Amino acid sequence: MTEHEPSLLAGALRRARAGDTIVLPPGVHAGAVGIITQPGLTLTSPGPGAVLRADGRHAEGKGILVVRAPSVRIANLEFRGARVPAGNGAGIRFESGSLVLDRCRFVDNEMGILTAGRPDMTLAVTHCHFGDAPRHDSGMLHHLLYVGAIGHCVVMHSRFGGGWRGHLLKSRARVNRILFNEFDDGEAGGASYEVEFPNGGDAMVLGNRIAQSPASDNPAMLSMGAEGGGAGPHRLLLRGNHFVDRRARSADAPSRFVHLWPERLAGPLEVLAEGNRFDGAGRIGLPG
Repeated sequence: MTEHEPSLLAGALRRARAGDTIVLPPGVHAGAVGIITQPGLTLTSPGPGAVLRADGRHAEGKGILVVRAPSVRIANLEFRGARVPAGNGAGIRFESGSLVLDRCRFVDNEMGILTAGRPDMTLAVTHCHFGDAPRHDSGMLHHLLYVGAIGHCVVMHSRFGGGWRGHLLKSRARVNRILFNEFDDGEAGGASYEVEFPNGGDAMVLGNRIAQSPASDNPAMLSMGAEGGGAGPHRLLLRGNHFVDRRARSADAPSRFVHLWPERLAGPLEVLAEGNRFDGAGRIGLPG
């Protein structure tokens, strides 16, 4: 695979203006990191795509790419190997604005994507891959996708697997639309929750495959409300999902396909579940 100088990305970002499109050549861009502040910027790559491999470098001590702008689109890039002194190095640190990701890959990062918690932020993720959380103890949990308390989060047609201690998807967004994804930690993964909404919110989980590793130390696969808070409304629509529990049956910590914590939320939790399939020995954990 062709290797490119890190200055290629840095120079392109330095010259870019609002509304521009940057096209990176395919290949490995070792040590390429940067900051996006230009509204309406598109960053993309043709063919097999560009690989932004951190190689020990980072932007602002945060990750490979930092995004602080509205209407940013990133397509067909791979983010690999993010490490920072704080232990939460992200493939992308999304801090303000709106961000659309399409056909991107996040591999071996301390955090795949890590967002701030501004309510005016929106994130849309489609046809992306998140995998291979690093297995080193940095003092942080390595979530593959960690969404702060933003306004709106959509994740569609994406794949998650190979977690370790952290969650595959953790979102504090007020509105979550989790549609037609695969959350499968495989036989060797070590993720905690596959999907978590710790502060409740309005969540639609539709048409996903959610499968837990036999090595997971967390008995639950999907959790909502564990950390409480949030004034609501709190709603969970769970429709047409396939849950697979690979953990061995345990009397001490029986598996739960779904774990709801309505007593911890600041308002009532409305739940509608229909057409879901549950394979394995876990308890379903839904009302009714």
